[in-house]
Order: sequence, then C-alpha cells, then structure tokens
Amino acid sequence: MRTDDLHSGVGSVAGAGKSVHDPQAIVVGSGFGGLATAVRLGAKGYRVTVLERLDRPGGRARVLKQDGFTFDAGPTIITGPDLLKELWELAGKRFEDHIDLRLLNPFYYVRFEDGSAFRYSGDTEAMRAEVSRFNPRDVTNYDRFMERCRVAYERGYIKLGNRSYDSILEMVRFIPDIFAMRGHRSVYSVVSEMFEDPRLRKVFSLHPLLIGGNPLKTTAVYILINYLEKAHGVHFPMGGTGALIKGLVDLVEGAGNRVRYNAEVSEICVKDGRATGVRLAGGEVLSAELVVSNADSAWTYKYLATDKRRARWTDSKLDRAQYSNGLFLWYFGTDKRYEDVPHHMIMLGDRYRGLLHDIFDRKVLSPDFSLYLHRPTATDRSLAPDGCDTFYALVPVPNLDGDTNWAERAEDFRKSVEQYLSATVLPNLAQHVVTSSMMTPIDFQSDYLSYKGAGFGMEPILLQSAGFRPRNKSEHIDRLYLVGASTHPGAGIPGVLTSARVLDSVMPHAHAIA
Repeated sequence: MRTDDLHSGVGSVAGAGKSVHDPQAIVVGSGFGGLATAVRLGAKGYRVTVLERLDRPGGRARVLKQDGFTFDAGPTIITGPDLLKELWELAGKRFEDHIDLRLLNPFYYVRFEDGSAFRYSGDTEAMRAEVSRFNPRDVTNYDRFMERCRVAYERGYIKLGNRSYDSILEMVRFIPDIFAMRGHRSVYSVVSEMFEDPRLRKVFSLHPLLIGGNPLKTTAVYILINYLEKAHGVHFPMGGTGALIKGLVDLVEGAGNRVRYNAEVSEICVKDGRATGVRLAGGEVLSAELVVSNADSAWTYKYLATDKRRARWTDSKLDRAQYSNGLFLWYFGTDKRYEDVPHHMIMLGDRYRGLLHDIFDRKVLSPDFSLYLHRPTATDRSLAPDGCDTFYALVPVPNLDGDTNWAERAEDFRKSVEQYLSATVLPNLAQHVVTSSMMTPIDFQSDYLSYKGAGFGMEPILLQSAGFRPRNKSEHIDRLYLVGASTHPGAGIPGVLTSARVLDSVMPHAHAIA
C-alpha cells in the first residue's frame, strides 16, 4: 500500500505539570482505546507513554493519504459522542472547540439487489414511513421492536456494559437481565420474530456485522445498537475520523505525556506475577507501575504477556475461541463526483443466511458478497481534490482460519467489487479510478497484529460477551490491563471508548501507588 506519511518519529513531550516522581504508565497501541485510556491515566496523575508500532497513530483508525486523497482506514460510523466529549472534559477542554462533528440524516442507506433502498435514520416517523413502504403490516412491529431495543440498551449498554467483571460469578447476577434481553437467542431470530418482510429482517439484524458478529449467532443483547443509534445519532467529524485521533493525541501530549511511533513492543515484562514494563523490539526496556494493552487480547496473551501461569486464557483456549470475520477493504479515489451516492451505504446481495454461513462457518470466500460503501466526500469535500470523490468499500470475508490465498486472489476480488459497483451505483467506475490500495486479513494480522486476521477480536456470541470476554483487568497478571475491541464490552467506537471508561473504575489513582 502506498501512503504519504502522516506522522513519523517520536511524539513530543510537553512536560506540562508532570514530574519524574509521578508513577509511570505504559499504553501499548494508539487506537481509540489506547488513546482514550492515556487521557484517563493522565487525569489520574500518571506520566503516560503510548507506544505505537506503526509510524502514525490510530491503529485500525489510522489515516491513509495517497495522491491527494485522504482515507480513514477503519471505523467511520461515529455514535455515542458523549463518550468523546467526556475525554475532552477530563483534559479541561471543550470538545466542540476542537472537533466539528456533523449529524448525518439519514444515517445510512441499505440497498437491496433489486435497487430498492431503505433510508435508515433516527426519526421515528420517517422510519415508520420507510417500514410501511416495504410492508405496512410491519409498522406496529417496528414500534414493538424498538421498545425491545430500548430495554436491551438500558440493560446491556448502560447497566452491563459500563462495569468491570472480576469473576464469572458476577455475571450470574445479570442472568435475569440477559434473559429479559433475549440474550440466549440470536439477533436474527429475535428480529425475524418481530418482522414479516424478509428485507426488513435484514435491515434490522445486520448491525452485528458492524462489530464483527454473525447476526445468525450474535447474542440478541446487541439489538441495543439499533437504539444506541436512535438515542445518540450517527455522526461524522469534519476532516474524517482521523480528526478525532489527532484530537486525542493532542490531549495526551497537551497533558505532558508522550506518544512514540515506530516503537514495537516485543514483550510485556512480568516479575512475580506483576507487569513491570515492556521490552521493545530493539531491546530497550521501559519500566512502569502499570501496563495497558490496546493490542488484540489474544495477541497480547499469546505473544506479549506470555506468563505461563495463565489459568483462563491459555494458548489452547485462545485457539479454540470463535473469532470475528476478516475484512477486505478497497480504498479508491475517483476523478469525478458521484453525487447520488450517500455518505454511508450498505449494499446487500441476494444471499443473506447462506453468505453469513460461508463467511463465519465454512470460512470460504464466495464469489458473491455484500459490502459497505463509504463516501465521506458526500459530507466533507476536503478529503479529495476538487471535483473528486474519496471512497472505500468494505467486504466481510472469512478470517485466516479459512484457506483463502490473498496474495493470489486479492486483485481478482478487487476487480469483482469494482465491477459490482460499476454495475450498480458507480457507473463506469474503472474509467474514473485514479488512486487505489487494498487491505486483506493478511494485512490486519501483519499491520495490526490481529489474531487470525480477525477484524474485531473474538466474535460477540453470548459466551464471549461481557464477563466472558477477556477482562479489562487481567485475570492472570497484576497491573496489566486490556482495552479495545477485543476486550469488554466489545467492538465499535462506543464499545472501545466504554472499555477505557471501565478501566478508569479499576485502575488505581497515581497517588495510591506512588
């Protein structure tokens, strides 16, 4: 992938208000979770060093620049803005003074193979009208469904999501809540019970795919996403998601803390069962009173914190766990604007259940696919040269447990995506593409150290959710903490930012260990 450097070298140290006598904390990885945790640690009085193995911040949310086009590499659907605003407040700043966050309306379009589209928004009456266009009898079902989503949101997101779990026994207390949310059933089965129209069943069950889950198996707790979007909206920051990452880096460094790039951690050092710092790939050892890993949790335990006393997340258990799908991403810029294409579009093929089975169970790369098309220049023209458009197409594909040879198949698969888009919403696309690059599950493993090339860590089935996921406070190693998509509560920007908030409740204040 050819990209222009966004950041390189070593992050500056402002030194404001920090003393060499303050306890040191190390954060491994500069994704949303790592940076949010660094802000919170700074507010707790720590000297913080964030270590990023790549040459720019963001992890999966890094920014790629190529031929005058700006691409957000990963997450682009921003909801739960209060979680972001809270971080700016902790740093003594006002979010709105630094970030221009725009509410999208509609949130996104869901396009079917016959060319019809469902305009998905947070407006109740508009949603009722959309449902009625597909099946008038489902309007009442929509109201009932959203009430069920509200219950899942209040119990799953607010109650279960915002707490730490120190033992499986703590989960037992929440069994009544789990059953009240139909958590023992799948998202798709609950949605199918509520809606008659098969197209509406797809519209209201596809949300787990945004966090690496199979709607046919993901616990129905995750219908909460439908209400989360309604309650908080879907937003986009001017300048792209990278503007949020830059803003978080500014908060970290503005508090006198440090972000280092090209700093790969090869080992989390453990002595007498306690994390004592990290060893970098070049041999440098950095000591700390506590360590937070924003790396993939399976990768953390298998390759970074390899303490052999691990009782729960042993290598064999990590290998047996079920992991999210892989992702194929095609980033491309065009020399024309496609004004009829919205900011977010989910394009569903003819197959739904069969395709999900191919991706998650059979782990085979099918010739047909569904995809998410991102056109940020629908909202922010600055992300492309004048008269041009910036896009990426994201296709859920099998993770590396499948046998797809991406070195041989990536370009042919990209051409299939290009042909499909040209035949549907981007006419004559091949003639107008002026810049292009790709990422496959192989790149997720090599660039982001995603175990098995999975895009979102462990799959969010019931027994891999909440307290059943790798915990925020390590079960095995004292003063080692985990944050990000692969720990509790899970993937998606709200989930990742909530994982940093949960950590805040279990990490000691600096003065407690000084």
